Amino acid sequence: MLNRLSIPLCQFLCAALLLPCLAGAASAIATADDAIPSHPRDIQYPPLTFAAPKASEFRRTLSDGTIVFMAPDKTFPLVTLSVNAMGGQNQIGGEMVGLAGLAASQMRTGGTERLTPSEVDENLDFMASSVSVTSGPWSSGASLNALATNFDATLSMMMDMLKAPRFDADRLRIAKETMLEGLKQRNDDADSIAGYEWKMLLYGEDTWRGAQPTADEIMAMGEGQLREASSQVFRPGNYVLTVSGDFDPDQMMQKLEKAFVSETPAQARNAAPGADAHTTPHGLYHAQKDIPQGKVFIGGRSLQRDDPDVVAATLMNEILGGGGFTSRITKRVRSDEGLAYSAGSGFRADPFTLGTINAGVQSKNATVALSIKLILEEFARMRDTLVSEEELATAKKSFIETFPQTFGSKAATVAVFAEDEMTGRDAAWWDTYRDRVNAVTREDVQRVAQRLLQPGAMAVLVVGDWEEIAPGDENGRASMKDVEAVFGPVQHLPARDPLSLKPLPQVAPSPN
Repeated sequence: MLNRLSIPLCQFLCAALLLPCLAGAASAIATADDAIPSHPRDIQYPPLTFAAPKASEFRRTLSDGTIVFMAPDKTFPLVTLSVNAMGGQNQIGGEMVGLAGLAASQMRTGGTERLTPSEVDENLDFMASSVSVTSGPWSSGASLNALATNFDATLSMMMDMLKAPRFDADRLRIAKETMLEGLKQRNDDADSIAGYEWKMLLYGEDTWRGAQPTADEIMAMGEGQLREASSQVFRPGNYVLTVSGDFDPDQMMQKLEKAFVSETPAQARNAAPGADAHTTPHGLYHAQKDIPQGKVFIGGRSLQRDDPDVVAATLMNEILGGGGFTSRITKRVRSDEGLAYSAGSGFRADPFTLGTINAGVQSKNATVALSIKLILEEFARMRDTLVSEEELATAKKSFIETFPQTFGSKAATVAVFAEDEMTGRDAAWWDTYRDRVNAVTREDVQRVAQRLLQPGAMAVLVVGDWEEIAPGDENGRASMKDVEAVFGPVQHLPARDPLSLKPLPQVAPSPN
């Protein structure tokens, strides 16, 4: 035990030992202070260095030719498996719209030949596993996420869903009733009306890309149709698999071989959907809805994904209206004029056919015409003059600096490679992506704007109260007559029955 006389000695010794440390720390702080910039704008960062991963480093193949993109990751004791299948609504066509999606959902919720729907749910909950089955316009998929210790059991259940779905009658009835309730409500708000009318204008209402589900089609969907739809897509030879997480690669390949390779020879993967020949009809279209704000779409078809102008078009759209508060439409319509909370543009290049380009705005009825006028002026400015160096540099940075996020996780990385495999994208695309972004000039942006931002190849869709929209703003800056001068006389779309989408008799709004 220390006596009283030893305490001061102890304190002295501690101080003696600490003094050199404190002196060194003070010196380090002084040196650090000298290196701290006087203003945040003076902070210097090292150049961003990121090499895109190569698909070949993740790619494996099962004995029947099924491609697997595999990315082991020991960060968490979890495994994620995705089954990507070619084919969706396009396999069925423009009839029975929604059949592919309903079939996929019922593969998950409708049980299997071995287990009832409740038993499937209970088993997955007990293992803390999740399984989903989905279908879209041209592709379908299934995925599972499970603890590594429960992966085998979860995979077995998912394969039962894909190979031997039960399509439980009660679950199917509930799903169809839910879909019907959704159809009954699709005229309740402007967003829904604008959504289906715009899609039909862009692609045609009788095509699988533009058709909408109806009550009669939903009611006609039975077990036979569901089995036929699912069997066309969820079958050996039609898959591209991805797996990431906590596993041994060689052992995982053995498990996938056992689960996915059939004893009978696998058929070839379904063909990719073909391009469509539909042209967006030029004109001004209006759908009546008694609301205080009008919803507007302006646009048409754009480019296929492999078009050489895709990168320039992407940057053009970023400057025009896709870049949020830094973009022209947002600043002009929202920030400068205060006409809308949301205003901007979008560009999408489709892998198989022409994509879409459009601007959108939602403004009070009296300023709908002015909002459209301002957007058209921004189209013209983009066509007629070069964008500034600052605008182009900002747009380039937004894509180059966020590029690593495309491969932000092992699961995201293999998902990118699977989609590229499904859509036939060149494996070198990601290697040269940033170089192609950097190579775009102001002249390229103007040229692609002249190619895409042509009102003569576009349509305008307005959803709202025409009697309030037509006169325009109280200051007389614009009316719908100005829009008609560009797009022709307004064509009032008939109100549609929400269940069938067939036109209903209606009285046309009085002209102004």
